[in-house]
Amino acid sequence: MSDFFDAVETRPHEQREIAQFSELRDILAWARPAAPALDRQLAGIDIASLTDRAALAAIPVLRKGDLLGMQKVAPPFAGLTTTGDGMLRRLLMSPGPIFDPEGYAADWWGAGRACYAAGFRKGDIVLNTFSYHFTPGAFIMESGAHAVGCAVIPAGPGQTEMQIEAIAALKPNAYAGTPDFLKILLDKAEEAGKPALSLRKALVSGAAFPPSLQAAISAKGVEAYQAYATADLGIIAYETEARAGLVVNEGIILEIVRPGTNEPLPDGEVGEIVVTRLNKDYPLLRFGTGDLSKIIDGASPCGRTNRRLAGWMGRADQRTKVKGMFVDPAQIDAVAKQHPGLGRMRLIVTRENETDVMTLRAESESFAGDLAAALGKALQATTNLKGAIELVPVGSLPNDGKVISDERPAG
Repeated sequence: MSDFFDAVETRPHEQREIAQFSELRDILAWARPAAPALDRQLAGIDIASLTDRAALAAIPVLRKGDLLGMQKVAPPFAGLTTTGDGMLRRLLMSPGPIFDPEGYAADWWGAGRACYAAGFRKGDIVLNTFSYHFTPGAFIMESGAHAVGCAVIPAGPGQTEMQIEAIAALKPNAYAGTPDFLKILLDKAEEAGKPALSLRKALVSGAAFPPSLQAAISAKGVEAYQAYATADLGIIAYETEARAGLVVNEGIILEIVRPGTNEPLPDGEVGEIVVTRLNKDYPLLRFGTGDLSKIIDGASPCGRTNRRLAGWMGRADQRTKVKGMFVDPAQIDAVAKQHPGLGRMRLIVTRENETDVMTLRAESESFAGDLAAALGKALQATTNLKGAIELVPVGSLPNDGKVISDERPAG
């Protein structure tokens, strides 16, 4: 039996880039007339020019934070879908509310690869504990299980006693759901005298999976792998047997950008995850997830050749209110662009004598007083707020994607 879902996972990186950008151009040329919001996002862009990542970076990022307002203006999908509402398979709703479409194509959410990497195989029985009520989570995992050839128990969350009865009777050998609920099920089944011995593999998502929880679940005899997914995009990246980061899913083009900007960052730098989804029903283009991560250098030891994410590293939306005014990471980036010779910047917000205080730390090889003065003027001109300037050595600020650090006491 193959170690891979298909041969696409192991193709050379250059071949993947050529194929994906060719598919992107075809999808956009077809979708642009049918999706008004997509057409606006592509204003001034010649689709034929989109041959590589550098060209893609000319397109503005559409952030998830913008989607709620867009959907209110143009319900339900903000003019970003190409398939009529009545021709979709499901019309879904996530908290916000944000509405999500699902089309009819096989494994529409791209979950098959993640399920396969977690050890799911044809003939397995999957206990799917993600919610089937309005939200996409359960359908994402179910589509992947079906793509692999598994049967699915549509359990949903909660109802622990009923879940234990189902496990005892139906003997699923695989689990899909949050990692903490998996631990609850395993513990409660033991307490009830009906240990869930049939469960041996799991694909978990939707919650933190710290090493302590990984160890506790492994000690119960279950090998659990993580997947990173969103309701808008389906599976973005997934863990493999190498346990060396998350392999980026096929069917998407993933970038890491400086928070609050459209600017891609070099591999290894922490920034916002931005995804272009190669999907004809819902061709999201440079969609900012609001999550932080970084690219790990090199290919996975498992043999899959796509890029790897370090995993979830926090949220990118660092917009912070200072003295009653919002300061945005994009404003700090605007200051940085006026001084291109500098390294990383971080705005520290503290509180002294019942007053908000801003301090901009900037990595610099020069510590000249006129540079600090110029940065102070640029900061005030950009934010309409005064702030102190601290010049620090290059490489001294953490590589964690944080542009604004709110260090004021809670409350």
